Amino acid sequence: MSSSNRFAMRVNEVLKAFVAERKTQMTQIAPELSALSDEAAALLAGGKRVRAGFVYWGWQSVVAAKTGAHHTTGSEIDPGFPPVVKAAAAIELFHAAALVHDDIIDDSDTRRGRASAHKSFEGMHRDAEWAGDPARWSRSAAILLGDLLLNWADGLMLDASREIEHGSAMMDAYRRMREEVTLGQYLDVLEEAAWIRQDPELLLQRAQTVAIHKSAKYSVQEPLLLGATIAGAADAQLEALGGYGLPIGVAFQMRDDLLGVFGDPEQTGKPAGDDLREGKRTVLIELARQKLPTNVRVLVDELLGDPELDGRQVGMLQDAVRSSGAVDRVEHMIERAVGQGLESLHDGDFSRSSVLELERLASSVTTRTS
Repeated sequence: MSSSNRFAMRVNEVLKAFVAERKTQMTQIAPELSALSDEAAALLAGGKRVRAGFVYWGWQSVVAAKTGAHHTTGSEIDPGFPPVVKAAAAIELFHAAALVHDDIIDDSDTRRGRASAHKSFEGMHRDAEWAGDPARWSRSAAILLGDLLLNWADGLMLDASREIEHGSAMMDAYRRMREEVTLGQYLDVLEEAAWIRQDPELLLQRAQTVAIHKSAKYSVQEPLLLGATIAGAADAQLEALGGYGLPIGVAFQMRDDLLGVFGDPEQTGKPAGDDLREGKRTVLIELARQKLPTNVRVLVDELLGDPELDGRQVGMLQDAVRSSGAVDRVEHMIERAVGQGLESLHDGDFSRSSVLELERLASSVTTRTS
């Protein structure tokens, strides 16, 4: 088993043990608090660990370069795991918090093929026949779960920072990531409402800004730089990894946009056309609107964001996006972004094995079907 696979297993072990320990502490306060830890455990049991993987390869690429293994393959350095595993686990806790809050914002019923956190809490309320509105209570409970996960992420990241020489720089990178994704999330929800009063010529640019700050930096670039910072990366290495991470992150988000409209529910774990019901003003949608005839564009604008869209209406919107040529344009943009990222990576001072793995990861996250 490769070191990277052992690392992923260790992240899973740390998360499982971490939540179990917190559950023990919480239930000493009140047994009912187990509902929070159980929901956290269920959410953390899934996922592809994309961000944890980039933390690891940010760390690995710098450490391997420092050892002088510049042209060898199959020469991963075993990290011994702490503190980089703690940082990766903290990123996964943060990601889980973001998903909980995102599902509330988007009113999403499912996540990874199961009920989203607020829907799970709603079911608990209904089954117990408690007083009050189940939907309102469940949103409150899920917000608090998200906040708890954020607190756990901060604590675990702080623990990791205390174990390394570059702990302050690592915490700065983490804080920057937290801020970026929060600002990006706000711009995302803003665009769903404010697009109608914006300059039409700027809508694509605004969608691209959301993609960069909500997802691209948070999903790829910042986890990568966090891992590299833990390893004590030189400025030139951080620049090369950042130059790789941002366009790969943008491509990652554009693939996500395609899956949000055309993805197979059995693979994505979300209903078909979920982004259409949520009214996401993505790069894909804005590219389509630019090319659609006026009457079709008006229809798209009327339907987009209607949570009650039926299968026929979703199909109409999908057909409109396809006929505009936007899918092909996005695929071309993904290909070009990956090329830009790999060019920056190849200019960096990294081992051959690290470059090969980052090339593989770039392909994996930008061609995925879930």
